[in-house]
Amino acid sequence: MLSPLNRDCLVATDPALLHQNKTAWNRMADGSSLFAKVATDEECRAPLAALDGRGWLPKSVAGLDVLCLAAGGGWQSILYAAAGARVTVVDLSGSMLKQDVEQARNRNLSVRVVEASMDNLSMLADASFDIVHQPVSTCYVPDILAVYKEISRISRDGGLYISQHKQPTCMQVSGRDARDQYLIGIRYYHKGPLPPVTDDAYREPGAVEFLHRWEDLVGGLCRAGFALEDLREPYRGDETAQPGHYRHRGLFIAPYVRLKARRLPRATETKAAPALWVP
Repeated sequence: MLSPLNRDCLVATDPALLHQNKTAWNRMADGSSLFAKVATDEECRAPLAALDGRGWLPKSVAGLDVLCLAAGGGWQSILYAAAGARVTVVDLSGSMLKQDVEQARNRNLSVRVVEASMDNLSMLADASFDIVHQPVSTCYVPDILAVYKEISRISRDGGLYISQHKQPTCMQVSGRDARDQYLIGIRYYHKGPLPPVTDDAYREPGAVEFLHRWEDLVGGLCRAGFALEDLREPYRGDETAQPGHYRHRGLFIAPYVRLKARRLPRATETKAAPALWVP
């Protein structure tokens, strides 16, 4: 059974920003972007292997409630549904969600889709998900802490949060010099939307993006009630790539970071600290 698109829940801190990023991702989905590829038959035969090359997921997700956050496009949701999970997809792009709906219908799977911004999940109940899985997407909102707060609220105690983000240094690259060295031209403490750059290998055309510092990427996650269990830097380099190719840049700057985190029991958040013993 397919739930209809929930357009009443479309919320954003900045409507203009929301509209621009929504338009950019609709265009990428409608243009068959690499980021909008759907799950294949082969992947659906072994869905957890396709989803989880690091062994972070449980051996079975059958019967678990899974949120694919900012993950529309007909890939992640379909694989989780094929593995037996109860799946909800939240995404800003209606065109991306359309692919989830079509692929679920074609494969006779059940997927619920909600069109909304990742920093406001008010349509989802507290403590309602066992797993939240989020691909690279937090760079499209100005406040990652607001996203973490919502994920913390909707995650069950002990729930798993798997996410991938663009690293700060990746967002600081502004260009390449005559010796094919990459230039850090954006301040680490830059505030607001990132300016246009000449080296846009890891920028999505037409989208507004933001730099999030490590103290928020990792520290903010911990402060939101999660324990970090693992951290990986996916390798995107290629020794044969030519300057200007994103894999050449990947030899010098790790573009992404993957995080595995676990929602701490809520009881630990309200438990009073032990009295300090003074001799």
